[in-house]
Amino acid sequence: MATLAALLKSRGHHVQGSDQQVYPPMSDFLVAEGIPTFNGYSADNITSDIDLVVVGNAISRGNPELEAVLERKMRYCSLPEAIRDHFLWGARSIVLCGTHGKTTTTSLTAWLLTHGGLDPSMLVGGIALNFGRSEGAGPAEGSSYRVGRGREFVIEGDEYDSAFFDKTAKFLKYLPDIAVINNIEFDHADIYADLDAVLLAFRRLVRLVPRNGLLLIGADSPHAKALVPTAVSPVETFGVDGPATWRASAIEHRDGLTRFDVHRNGAPFGRFESPLLGVHNVRNALAAIAVGTRVGLGPEMLAEGLRQFRGIKRRLETVGIARGVTVLDDFAHHPTAVHETLSALRTGYPGRRVWAVFEPRSASSCRRVFQADFARAFGAADEVVIAAVFRSSLPEAERLSAEQLVEALSRNGQRARYIPGVDDIVSTIVREHREGDVVVLMSNGGFGGIHRKLLQALRE
Repeated sequence: MATLAALLKSRGHHVQGSDQQVYPPMSDFLVAEGIPTFNGYSADNITSDIDLVVVGNAISRGNPELEAVLERKMRYCSLPEAIRDHFLWGARSIVLCGTHGKTTTTSLTAWLLTHGGLDPSMLVGGIALNFGRSEGAGPAEGSSYRVGRGREFVIEGDEYDSAFFDKTAKFLKYLPDIAVINNIEFDHADIYADLDAVLLAFRRLVRLVPRNGLLLIGADSPHAKALVPTAVSPVETFGVDGPATWRASAIEHRDGLTRFDVHRNGAPFGRFESPLLGVHNVRNALAAIAVGTRVGLGPEMLAEGLRQFRGIKRRLETVGIARGVTVLDDFAHHPTAVHETLSALRTGYPGRRVWAVFEPRSASSCRRVFQADFARAFGAADEVVIAAVFRSSLPEAERLSAEQLVEALSRNGQRARYIPGVDDIVSTIVREHREGDVVVLMSNGGFGGIHRKLLQALRE
């Protein structure tokens, strides 16, 4: 929603918005963009001079602003409808989807196209560090959007629902000319009853790609690969574990970099170097390379762009180092994402003790349906700390049990603790830390400001 606000403002519209709580990095982003926000909801914010109200999918009946819009019969739409109608009808739409890796792959694809001179537009659900007021500036820069003059519009395709009045996936509105489906797993347990419901949404997406378009499928994901026979458009696959149109091999991690060879249809395509850790990010890079090739970029240009990619805020982002302890922030909230994050850290920081501090906060991670999966997800961590389950209002029968998770991890031979409060987590790490420790703080929310508190306490 914040990114759409900035895009609309770039088109000359006056934009304002409301939220119950805006936290970094998007709160900082909105301030930098000069977009006023109301803290909390009030019918008084819905004034008569408003032409269009974009209703976020977190808004439901009973919200005072929504009720005012409905009662006054003001024009409203969902976020994906606004994106489609204002930006996509005249664009070559490149939609990047999947349970994991959407933000990184979208940002990387947009950067490769930008670096290659295609001047694309971009909308992504995070802060991509290669973009900002002066593109190519230092890592303090960053943006979740770009307005270019080229035909391509690179957009993160979210399978979450669109609005209270439209429970279908957002990506079904994005008019894909090129669609990437990186992987598919069960997620968003608050809106999808089961995996079959998730698969139905992706099957519908596949059917939207035109015959002169391209569908790129992650071959290492069985559920994604099963979609290939349903496509009407041309299909290419990418992966590291078996046969694929685009295949990465000879993967090695050294000096904080990941290097790998790429073959296209079995023929050598190039040697690539990425600053991103983890095999999952090799898959993300393969997808971006395949898109870049489709739009006309050569392997040398793509390799150069990949080397210059700076990453995403809150995706294994180093937020600071204090007393020899490296503190990282990561958005991981699904069991697979937790596992991949910790595996990447084990590769990138060999021989160092890894703390995994996890806040079950998202609508899915707070649910018991992932209880057993989380017990297997923390295997690469030396120390595991589970914070309080954020959505304590969920019925106990549906709610993830942090205590039972810790018990299961302990039975697996791991050192794990349940520490509900942020201040107690901070004091525990400060008391027990050793020089060289790596602490990754995993949550899809603000996590009570734990990143700043931990660094400050370590320095003191």
